[in-house]
Amino acid sequence: MTVLEAVSLTKRFGPVTAVDGVSFGVGEGEIVGLLGPNGAGKTTTLHMVLGLTTPDSGTVRMFGRDLARHRTWALSRVNFAASYVSLPWVLRVDELLDVFAHMYGLRNPRRQVAEMTELLDLGELRDRRYGQLSSGQQTRVQLAKALLNEPGLLVLDEPTANLDPDVGDRIRELLLREAHRTGRAMLITSHNMPEVERMCSRIHFVSGGRIVATGSAVELAGAYGVDDLEAVFLRVARG
Repeated sequence: MTVLEAVSLTKRFGPVTAVDGVSFGVGEGEIVGLLGPNGAGKTTTLHMVLGLTTPDSGTVRMFGRDLARHRTWALSRVNFAASYVSLPWVLRVDELLDVFAHMYGLRNPRRQVAEMTELLDLGELRDRRYGQLSSGQQTRVQLAKALLNEPGLLVLDEPTANLDPDVGDRIRELLLREAHRTGRAMLITSHNMPEVERMCSRIHFVSGGRIVATGSAVELAGAYGVDDLEAVFLRVARG
């Protein structure tokens, strides 16, 4: 099943074309990477996928439905997490998760909050304010929030940026298990090429607002005649 289908997305800001005819899809249980240098158009593409920005042309379909026509229905089945997004600093972790559980209209919020608390190992942090947590702990809370509504599509923008290597490794393993266990589709942006090689079955490189290369890490390295995805990234970034 195709969970997300972006078709010919284009977005202009004045004379600048930030995204130019981008098309890709994400299937059930698939982790897809959207990569490229800063300013390539990744964030604008994510914003269009999440309904935060309206494309000038092109369409987004989620779970077989047009996002523009079924926005509320589609976005209730999606969630988002990023290391740079801040949550209310004065709330305790348990308060934060409870607030989001009720915002999402969960049928059994207490049970689902308890499940996410266990899954992300947040038990010892429940009574601490979000602003008192380390960056790694805040990332775990962000992921718990993003998984609360059991989304069919999880969008992650730099999910392990600024984390210690051991914490980042735990987050990657958790996401891989979740994709395998639940069939959840994931769309990820990252500048961590080993992370992408490990997690993503398919990768799209974006440059100048266009997708310039697509394939698995092995396929892309072979196409560019290099050893790894890091070298592919450098080739793309240098044009």
